[in-house]
Amino acid sequence: MSQSDSPAPGGAQTLSERQTLSERLAPYVSFLGPMAMILMIIVFMGVVEPARYFRLSNLNQILLDAALYMPMAMAMTFVITQRGIDLSIGSVAALSSIIMAFLIKQYGFPAWSAALIALCLGAMMGLINGLVITKFKVPDLIGTLAMDLVYRGFALVIAKGLVLARFPDMITEIGRGQSLIFLPTPVVIGVLTFIGGYVLLKSTHFGRYTIAIGSNPEASDMTGIAVDRHRVYAYVLMGTMAALAGIMLTGKLNAIQATSAPYFNLHVIAAVVVGGTSLFGGRASIVGSLAGVLLLSMMINALVTLRIEFFWQSVASGVVIIFSVALYTWLQKKDRDGSGGIRAAIGNPDNRKLLRLTGYIVGAAIILSIASLMLGGSPNPSG
Repeated sequence: MSQSDSPAPGGAQTLSERQTLSERLAPYVSFLGPMAMILMIIVFMGVVEPARYFRLSNLNQILLDAALYMPMAMAMTFVITQRGIDLSIGSVAALSSIIMAFLIKQYGFPAWSAALIALCLGAMMGLINGLVITKFKVPDLIGTLAMDLVYRGFALVIAKGLVLARFPDMITEIGRGQSLIFLPTPVVIGVLTFIGGYVLLKSTHFGRYTIAIGSNPEASDMTGIAVDRHRVYAYVLMGTMAALAGIMLTGKLNAIQATSAPYFNLHVIAAVVVGGTSLFGGRASIVGSLAGVLLLSMMINALVTLRIEFFWQSVASGVVIIFSVALYTWLQKKDRDGSGGIRAAIGNPDNRKLLRLTGYIVGAAIILSIASLMLGGSPNPSG
């Protein structure tokens, strides 16, 4: 009896240690992915274009580009964690900024009050999105896509094709100013929103309820969590941060028009998912979302530095997004069906086929990009 029982505690302890190690490593897998790709970009550009890519002015530009998406990526992390999606953020940013611009330019509102009104309008549009989804039971994808058309239509009607430009210093300071801590003001704003989002996720009931709702909405409802109300809260936060991004965009360009921010939704959703937040809900990574934003900004800047045509930049961006989303969906599959870990997944013949197919797609994109550089990618002498 004692002989048969004696190995059990040791075996159980070993199994427990292995499970604990796996559990400790699991949250970092999603974060290490974008960090590894960032390192690859740094190494590649360090070999190909070190002088141009690592100039202080270019690094500053990367931070400015990333800062524009930081507030939205933070809020989108909460939306996606609750198994939601918001495709209207570009229109929310444009409409709120257009109204802010008219208040300043035509009605003489102080910049601070017009910006505050824009934030409130963004929150209201997020509230409308949440109510459409929770009260009318419209799927998130369809509901926010429809509202995207509505908000963009309002922006076009109000602006009437005008480009509003030359705003007060406060607005331009938000978009491209320099803070007292040697970082651009929009970068400081973006980092502060991520700090706030991290605290909100880790230290509040809203953050815990967000993960619970994404993991199992029905069980969350049965335990007394107001699921619909907290989903609306997430969309209100999303609308507010989209309006903030619209203000930052207006300040950065010192101009705004109704067709601005057309690809905000794709860029932000890609950054969040690349950063490890699960599209299936229940898993959030604020730090990973920040890494995803930096990764996409660095990648696009690298393509510009290499003088690759804009259309090929879109191709490369899309390939990286598809590859990243497919990779994380594959890694997170064990959370949905309880199947083994990464080693077991690699051993699966179907997954091996998927890896080969992904490799073919990435390889074809690289070959096409090289062909573009050789055949028609010579730099413009005037540039």
